Amino acid sequence: MRDTGWLWAVFTLIAAAAQTARNAMQRELTATLGTAGATHVRFLFGFPFAVVFLLVLTTITGATLPRPGWMFWPWVIDGMGAQIFATALMLAAMGERSFVVSIAYIKTEPVQVALFGLIFLGDALSVGMVAAIMVATTGVIVMSLKPGSGVGDSWRPTMLGLGSGAMFALSAIGYRGAILSLDLPDFVMAATFTLVVGLALQAVLLSAYLILREPKVMREIVRSWRPSVTAGFLGALASQFWFLAFALATAASVRTLALVEVLFAQAISAFVFGHRTTAREGLGIVLIIAGVAMLFWAH
Repeated sequence: MRDTGWLWAVFTLIAAAAQTARNAMQRELTATLGTAGATHVRFLFGFPFAVVFLLVLTTITGATLPRPGWMFWPWVIDGMGAQIFATALMLAAMGERSFVVSIAYIKTEPVQVALFGLIFLGDALSVGMVAAIMVATTGVIVMSLKPGSGVGDSWRPTMLGLGSGAMFALSAIGYRGAILSLDLPDFVMAATFTLVVGLALQAVLLSAYLILREPKVMREIVRSWRPSVTAGFLGALASQFWFLAFALATAASVRTLALVEVLFAQAISAFVFGHRTTAREGLGIVLIIAGVAMLFWAH
């Protein structure tokens, strides 16, 4: 980890706020575009903004674009592919449960990303960080439980949410691996360049798929360009700050702090979708806050 103090935490909080807003917009777009269409909006309309971020960076700093080695490509392909599946599973989960509960299922991700980070990147964790991850993750699990519901009416959204969390974990590891493989002294360039490459691959891949398999969806995306542009911008903005955080800290640290997104989602759920916070969800929120506080203490 580079000696940049708490800058990674600032990046993570900005990313979490932008992503929560984007998730809410994508949830609404699912009704008209379907899961595949709403998933594609994030990448297709996010890519131009990522290019703008890169152009601004090169103009201000005068830096040249990096020349990635062969190790960059497996990492970035893993990151972009896992993110596509993660987003699709997330939107499918949101279609079956409340917004905040869906986010809670997905945010079991930190445990998985800690394991994947240790295996694939050698990102070691202190005892304090492990404890923080477990406490915060327990909080999202508590929030996701629904008293009185049987397995038969909850297994599908549960599996969708947990599957999405696993894919987001693999995506985080892939993108962090790609950023580190560039081995650049300028972490901003490494993060921004990786973002542009990842979104370019995603936009091309999903566009080709939808044109060939679901052309009507592509036409609907064009018709819904106004909300799609906003969702794309928020997605690119969130990803930019996620990538900056990944360049500075372990993926496990970033994704654990990102659990504050559940708190943002709770606020949106209450004020936009009219869902009330239960006592159980309140307990989960307390545990999440405690876990995040422990993470700061561990660092």
